[in-house]
Amino acid sequence: MQKKLLVIPLLATLMLFAFNRQTTLPQRTLFLIGDSTMADKPGTPEENPERGWGQLLPEYFEETLIIKNHAVNGRSTRSFLDEGRWATVLDALQPGDYVFIQFGHNDQKENDPKRYTNPYTAYRRNLEKYVRESREKGANPVLLSSIVRRKFNENGTLIDTHGPYPLVTRMVAKDMDVPFIDLQLKTEDFVAALGPDSSKSVYLWLEPGAYARYPEGKQDDTHLNPAGARAFAGLAVEGIRELGLPLAEYLKK
Repeated sequence: MQKKLLVIPLLATLMLFAFNRQTTLPQRTLFLIGDSTMADKPGTPEENPERGWGQLLPEYFEETLIIKNHAVNGRSTRSFLDEGRWATVLDALQPGDYVFIQFGHNDQKENDPKRYTNPYTAYRRNLEKYVRESREKGANPVLLSSIVRRKFNENGTLIDTHGPYPLVTRMVAKDMDVPFIDLQLKTEDFVAALGPDSSKSVYLWLEPGAYARYPEGKQDDTHLNPAGARAFAGLAVEGIRELGLPLAEYLKK
């Protein structure tokens, strides 16, 4: 009887702590800007198995944090600006909000002048613009390098396909004192550990006839299935914790 009496106040204290934590955290918004590897995809996983890692990110956070995913398929730092997508985000930013900035896949498209950016000039300037203008609105920018493509050589070694873009992202983060999550490195370690065959289980590798959307199947080494998107979102969360960002307070316990 005495033990039960001791347990009841303890449970009440824990519940009160959890309640206070939820009520004292101010509501914040996390904006995501980037390309298809981050973007929301239409339909249910049964209809469309492709998912962006940003689409699965809300699974890790309490509802006090609102996540608005503005990432769009095929966009680079240039086209995201030129199409007015950044202006839309900028207008919505409030002091204390966060902006996750991840580009690079499409900035590489040398034969597409609407998207290509030289990594050392235009790409760098665009990242600096996103950071500077976020801060001018009182928001907190965070830079992320691109997720790794599943490309192994004949020896079974995962090889880089992004060239200097991740390095330039890191340089901008250092020069402007911006939190940086090296998602290229984190996903590279993750995929390399899986190896050439098992790593297909996190990308959009589909058997013919498995999905009406892809009757002939698909072998996509860039985009993710739900398992891959969830795992890569978890790696981004790992980066948030490692950096000690206040944003970590909104993560589910």
